[in-house]
Amino acid sequence: MGNEVKINNSSLGVVKADVTDYEIDAFVFYARNDLKLGSGFGNAIALRGGPSVRKELEGLGPLNVTEVVMTTAGNMKAGNIIHANGPKFQEENTTQKLKTTIINALNAADSKGMESVAFPPMGAGFYGVPLDISAKITIETIADFLGSSTGIKQAVICGNDNREFKALQTALETLNKKAA
Repeated sequence: MGNEVKINNSSLGVVKADVTDYEIDAFVFYARNDLKLGSGFGNAIALRGGPSVRKELEGLGPLNVTEVVMTTAGNMKAGNIIHANGPKFQEENTTQKLKTTIINALNAADSKGMESVAFPPMGAGFYGVPLDISAKITIETIADFLGSSTGIKQAVICGNDNREFKALQTALETLNKKAA
């Protein structure tokens, strides 16, 4: 089974890649509520993007859970970064908040006329959302969004390592079987 499914005029795929090093219109960063670029992907954004990203973020926060803001990506391959403040694991209504965060990120990209967007496994890792839950919610929510009227032609979820990629691939295959 492939790593991509067609949904209306769009495609949803999974790849093994660093979301911050992906050539795309915009990528989503699971941001802190204060929008500070800390460790992990935040550090990669600060280093690869250069000082312009940090400068753009000044005065934009704090964000409530599910809120997003967009900046340019500085010196990175992507054109823009959608900074999304999603829920932390075991927070009340984690699943619904995660779905809303993903939809808000997609709406931000769509409203700016972007045709391609990349996501990490939303909330997995530092924020503690179990990878299987993150993969399922991320894939299903994006697929539902692409099934509506949108200008987004390509959505990609980037697994940073084999563990993330396999979980995403399994969720995509499950979606594909349901659609068949």
